[in-house]
Order: sequence, then C-alpha cells, then structure tokens
Amino acid sequence: MAKASLGGESFDYIVVGGGTSGCVVTNRLSQAGFKVCLLEAGPKDVNPMIHIPAGYIKNIYSKRLTWNFMSEPNPGTNDRSFSLPQGRVLGGSSSINGLNYVRGQAVDYDNWAAQGNPGWSYNEILPYFKRSERRIGDADERYRGRDGELPITDLDWHHPVSDALIDAAVELGIPRNPDYNGASQDGAGYFQRTIYKGFRHSSARAFLRKAMKRGNVDVRTNSQATSIVFEGTRAVGVAYVVGGAGGARREVRATREVILTAGALNTPKLLQLSGVGPGEVLRRAGVKIFHELPGVGNNLRDHYAVRMVARVKGSTTVNDLAQGPALLGQIARWVFGKPSILAVSPSLVHIFWKSDPSLPRPDLEFACAPASFREGVVGLLDTHPGLTLGIWQERPESLGFAHIKSSNAFEPPAIQPNYLTHETDQKALLGGMRLARQLFRTNALSKYMDAETSPTPDLESDEELLGFARQKGTTVYHMIGTCRMGPRSDPGTVVDHQLRVHGLSALRVADASIMPSMPSANTNASTLMIAEKAADLILGRHAAPAEPPKEHAA
Repeated sequence: MAKASLGGESFDYIVVGGGTSGCVVTNRLSQAGFKVCLLEAGPKDVNPMIHIPAGYIKNIYSKRLTWNFMSEPNPGTNDRSFSLPQGRVLGGSSSINGLNYVRGQAVDYDNWAAQGNPGWSYNEILPYFKRSERRIGDADERYRGRDGELPITDLDWHHPVSDALIDAAVELGIPRNPDYNGASQDGAGYFQRTIYKGFRHSSARAFLRKAMKRGNVDVRTNSQATSIVFEGTRAVGVAYVVGGAGGARREVRATREVILTAGALNTPKLLQLSGVGPGEVLRRAGVKIFHELPGVGNNLRDHYAVRMVARVKGSTTVNDLAQGPALLGQIARWVFGKPSILAVSPSLVHIFWKSDPSLPRPDLEFACAPASFREGVVGLLDTHPGLTLGIWQERPESLGFAHIKSSNAFEPPAIQPNYLTHETDQKALLGGMRLARQLFRTNALSKYMDAETSPTPDLESDEELLGFARQKGTTVYHMIGTCRMGPRSDPGTVVDHQLRVHGLSALRVADASIMPSMPSANTNASTLMIAEKAADLILGRHAAPAEPPKEHAA
C-alpha cells in the first residue's frame, strides 16, 4: 500500500487496466461528463496484427502484447506448466483473443444471484449484454442488442467440412442452433464474432476511441500500477511506474473512486501488493498487511481444453490455404473485402451439448475448425489438411489461485489453476472426448475422414483417454473468479453485489475476477456485461430487468 501524499494530478475516477472492461467503464463514465484517468501497463493498440483477425495466431504468443504469465506445475496434468497469456495492450485480451462472442446460459447468472448477489440474475443483466452489442444479422431482439458500439457478426467464410460437422451433430441428435446467444444455447452452428468488414473490433476500438475524443479522458499507456493509495480505508489514488521496471514513479489521485479492471490475474496481484489479501500470502511476500481479505487471489477457475484432431481427405482446409500461392490468394481476397481465412476466428463451428444424456443442460463447449493443429496446439498447423475439435467442460469445479511471491510489482504472481483436479471436470471431459469420437465416425463426416491422428484410435479406455487429456490438454485463456463477488458474511468473497471491495471505500473491481463461478461461455462477452453494469452501479443508475420468454430458463 502506498501512503497518501499531497502531490499528484487529480481526476474524478481512476480506471486501472485498459482491457475489455476498462475501456467500457472509461467510455461510460466519460459519457456522463466525468474526468477519467485510464492506466494501461501495455502499449497502444497500433500493431496491425491486432486488427487482422488471423493475427490471433501470432498475438497469443507475443512477448510485447501479452503478460507472458506461466502457471506453476499443475498436479492434475502431469506437473506441466502452462503459458497463460493475458492481453497487455489497449483493449487487453479483446485485442488478442479468439474473437468469438458467447454469453452463456441464463441459469449461470441466476446462480450468481442465488449466491447472495441481488441484481445479477439473467433477467437483470440481459439489458447490459444488449447495451454493448450491435448485432448485425438475424436476431430475436428480445435477447439481442442492435444499437451498441460492438459489432457482432455472422461467419461469412464457409467450408464444406464445417458444414459436414454440423450435419454430423444433427445426425447424433444435437439440434441446429443459429443463435446460441438467444433463446437457448443448446445445439450446433457457426460462431458469432467481433469481426466487422474484415477487421477485429476490440473493446479499445469499439468503446475507448470514442471516449478519447471527448476531452475528459487521459489514457496513459506503458504505465503499470504498483499500489493503491489509501487515506484511512478510502482509496484516493494509484501509484504507478512509467516504462517498466526502473521507470519513473508517479502517482495520480481520484476524488471519487478507483476502479480495478486489470483482469483475473493482475487485479488480485495489485490488491495484494497494496496489502489487501490473505494474511499468510502477504506475510510470505514481505508485504505489510493493510486490510486482511482472505478471498483475494483465490477461487481461480479456467477452461481446460483437449483438441482432438483428424486428417481430412477430399478437401482443402486451412492447412492448405495458409501457405504458398493459396495464402497470397487469401490475402488478396481480404484486401478486396471478400471472405478470407484472414478474417475468421480460429474456431468456426460451435457445439454446446451434454457429456451425459441425463444432464438437464449442456456442460460441454466444442470449438471446431477445418484445420489440423499439430498435436492440438493452436497456431502450429500440420502440412496436411485436417479437422480439429476443441472440447472443454463449461463450468469447471477445479479451483486454483493467483498469489504474489514478493513485494516487487514487476515479478509475476504464482498462478496455479489446478486443472482436472476435480472429479467432475475429469468425468465431463471424458464424456466430451467420447462425443468427439462419435462425431468423427458419423456418416455425415465419413467422406472427409482419413484418420484420427490425435489421439489415435488405439487409446480407448477411460484411463488412456484421461491420460491423453492430462498430457496434451491446455488452457483456453478464460481465467476468472479471483475477486469473487458475494456477501461479506462469506469469507471467500472480495466484493459485494455492487462490486465494492469489502471493508474499504471508493474502491471497486469490475472485471472477470468478480465472477462467482464460470459462465457456460467464452468469457469476453460476460466481462463486457460486467463492465456495463459496473458503470451503472458507479453512476447510481440501473437498467429495467428484461422479461424474456420462459424457454430461456434452460
């Protein structure tokens, strides 16, 4: 914790983290006429590979645009460590992610409300999903927004193997679903994405650019927050360093509130560096305890995926189109605004279904592409044509943590996701792998199937398949939960239902770290919703609850 000083510039609000949620919160506070300072540790989003959707393949491994975090050795996955890139650039992870827009199931948010968080049921948060999106294409407007800043479009590049995969799902009794963000998530179809006219639309592009034109927003890039400044128990500012370790140390003050939007790994890190967190963690790191709050950094959850790969015959796939003269042709198509592999998300087909037929609702997400990834690793394409089915359990129960190791703000935290340590996660993933095998072996896909290459068909038993999952699976980069929302009576919670940090004033958290549990979804859409609702909470406003049809109760 930094002690309050008399110097420093002053704003109404300080927003720490210029990622998905920070850009939205800054825009909404700016719209309301307030002076806002946005601190972002990374650079401006000027790298052209950010804005070309296919740049995802390179950006996810970028040392400049991500935090380059590594996990601790994971006991559930043969003690492997994992690269956990999080966006470190304006737009945050929305500038480097896989571009698919997925909200989740209504019951996910009803469960948040049931855990002691009034105002967070599906009907109450649906207006915030709708507020941010500009849905382009067919949609039931009871569920979808038309007037928001973020364009959500349908896939415009279709492939016969993708079409056959959807037919394969239908063959197995899985319905077609053209809008999994509408009345029901169940089924198969094509992903919706944050791509418009061939370009990625990050949170920075959709929300922050507009705010920066108003004259009441000061965006400071390459400015890493090192501690929150307090007067008594009130947050009054933020200390930060410009240009990395050894850079100039500065301080900025907030007359109203400090809002943390640094993400599920950096938000708890900043709180802990400021003396707010579990006493044992702070003592071990050599940080003086300012406000003991045991839940800070705990309840970490992430999606853990297995990618099952098959060799394709009788069709060219992304493997063929991403090299040689064919790639030049795809580039030319993109330049002239035609459908191209440069303007698609890495996963084209979705399947939301059940690992066990007895379940009341889907617990699996499949993210599929007409491309063969070498041993299932995204970005490493095989030289032969192929098909990849990525599978993960939607609502993982394995819990981990993100804890600082020292008082050095530039040292990465200890991150332990504990993938596959919960039996429920193991059972669901096995069910998903067996469903993938069924899909590969349908009549609909038979004319394209050459061989199952990863895992090979000789791996058949539960033990063998789970062993493959432990050795070859990987993160889906969906970290959440480390500042869990809930009533103060629950010692594992960090913020209340208005996102105020328990026991402190003028300090809120408004990012994926507040999620009490994992939504049945990629997390970017939910994070946008949290930011929209947070802005209303800060401004003392509320949106009238929606009244969708009863069928969305599933």
